[in-house]
Amino acid sequence: MNINRYIDHTLLKPNATIADIQQLCKEALEHDFFSVCVNSCHVKLAKECLKNSASVQVCSVIGFPLGAMSTEAKVAELLQAKQDGADEFDMVINIGWLKSGKENLVKEEIQQLKKAAGDAVLKVIIETCYLSGEEKIKASELAVAAGADFVKTSTGFGTGGATVEDILLMKKAVNGQAKLKASGGIRDYETAKMYIDTGVSRLGTSNGIAIINKTSSKNTY
Repeated sequence: MNINRYIDHTLLKPNATIADIQQLCKEALEHDFFSVCVNSCHVKLAKECLKNSASVQVCSVIGFPLGAMSTEAKVAELLQAKQDGADEFDMVINIGWLKSGKENLVKEEIQQLKKAAGDAVLKVIIETCYLSGEEKIKASELAVAAGADFVKTSTGFGTGGATVEDILLMKKAVNGQAKLKASGGIRDYETAKMYIDTGVSRLGTSNGIAIINKTSSKNTY
């Protein structure tokens, strides 16, 4: 199993420096991770660092980590990240809207972001730690109905990360119409393989090197 190709090598800390992003890209090149996942302000830098790579993509988060800004702001952020060279986008839903029963607003926002993304992959972060089982199912169904390519568990900045139970719930909800990304708390090879065996197509983690080396890490994301 080429577990490295499941990994979005991630650095989303607010204090990440230019040197940190450059190091992230260097590691992604060395280990041939699927992508680097960065905040949108770092997309142009990451793209430049990876310009000679045919395999490592650049993923930008959108509306991160709260998802509580306006739809217009999220669309503008995505379009700028796309212009800067992002290949994929991980957006955070408006959790408050979902919990208020405003399902149409959640769906319409995802649709607008997918329209802006075009052929690029759009992953929808539903932030499972704040949702009931019913809400996790509904969020996954809305993402599919809006045309998203992936449903993703977590930002890694909430009160909890991925769980197998949530992945199984989301897997049933999307019913093969979207892929799954597990993120939050994936720190070692055994955990990563467990999620892959459960059916995820991508792993969001800052512990990619520890995972492929089958060591352990204390990084929370």
